[in-house]
Amino acid sequence: MMKLTRRTLLSTAAAAFAMPRHALATPSVLRAEAVSLQVLPAGQNATALWGFNGSSPGPELRVRQGDTLALRFENRTEQPSSVHWHGIRLENAMDGVPGLTQPLVQPGETFDYTFKVPDAGTFWYHSHHQSWEQVARGLYGPLIVDEIDPPEVDADITVTLDDWRLDENGAIMGGFGNMHDFSHAGRLGNYAMILPSQENVRLGDRVRLRLINTATARVFPIRIEGLNAKVVALDGMPLAEPRDLSDIQIAPAQRVDIIGDVTAQVDFLFVARDELYEMGSLSIAGENPDPARSNISGLPATNLPYPAETPDHNLTLRMEGGAMGGRHAGDDIWAFNGVSGLKSAPFAKIKRGETAIIEIINDTSFPHGIHLHGHHFHELSDDGSMGDFRDTSLVERGAIRKIVAVFDNPGKWLLHCHMLEHQASGMKTWIEVT
Repeated sequence: MMKLTRRTLLSTAAAAFAMPRHALATPSVLRAEAVSLQVLPAGQNATALWGFNGSSPGPELRVRQGDTLALRFENRTEQPSSVHWHGIRLENAMDGVPGLTQPLVQPGETFDYTFKVPDAGTFWYHSHHQSWEQVARGLYGPLIVDEIDPPEVDADITVTLDDWRLDENGAIMGGFGNMHDFSHAGRLGNYAMILPSQENVRLGDRVRLRLINTATARVFPIRIEGLNAKVVALDGMPLAEPRDLSDIQIAPAQRVDIIGDVTAQVDFLFVARDELYEMGSLSIAGENPDPARSNISGLPATNLPYPAETPDHNLTLRMEGGAMGGRHAGDDIWAFNGVSGLKSAPFAKIKRGETAIIEIINDTSFPHGIHLHGHHFHELSDDGSMGDFRDTSLVERGAIRKIVAVFDNPGKWLLHCHMLEHQASGMKTWIEVT
């Protein structure tokens, strides 16, 4: 496996701003097709990828809380596909999981998605078929749901983080689905950078940054310099109280919202053990003549049910398998509770409105980002108190994480590792809410 190096990280930082800027509008057709992206420095070969509506990332879909989003997905790739709306508490039939909520969309076919967006926040959309290849090839994009009363900022900037495995000519390398990636940490790229929706900021600007990790496997440890800021939301869900910005760790599929005041060029740094690597920057273009003076306040609270003090279900989800892992009863590389992949019986049947605690035990040698469809959950601290409200939780190797959720959205909901190679090779199950 080719490793991320200082040379490759630095060489791509300047290329981050070669991507097209997307209008904040909602197209009526979301078309998956061949595109290109300038990952290597300007003047070198562009990288052939897949994307939506001519670009990767695809167009930034932007709607207001409570709106209905209606899109026709048109598949112009050579593989069957579908679209999952990550983090949205939507109707089950619109969730985009082939074989569980909808049929595959074959090449040349279309599928209509229509759903209401009940929560404001930073979300995203991506392929949910053969996603370990299709997402790696670029089939994803941001989905932003604005608050009815949004915070006052001078710029609202979406910052996508991704990595790619490229050869020296900029072509995406093959080997999708190889045994090593599936059984180890996943498909880690050798080129990484940020893809911001806006290139420049002014000194003194108050900005909202919406970080989205779209990589299939890489956990990004990130430091942001040039910003006096606070973290205000995780996975689209507002924090009860904003917290000071420090080094942050973003697992695949996770999002982090930050509001801060620009004090210098805003640098995004990959934090390694003994060195910092630049992933890109927002450069300074002038000075704000009337900078914000007020304190940074939190986002409007969500109106979601709170878990019952006594849960209706206490469940255990044990992650097993992988390289250097023990034997398990599943029939693939990875397993949950000795079962690999989706079976006819769900992991759990839960009545609508019931509260469930799930103890997630990582008995493997690798970290896993566990994502629950159609719901959010609280991570529980060691003393049992409610922690962050998320839809994807990073569980380090050998660790135990408890989460608690109110299952108030009826349907069949996927629960899986968002290291997408792990999902493809056994680490997924489903919960039925009746």
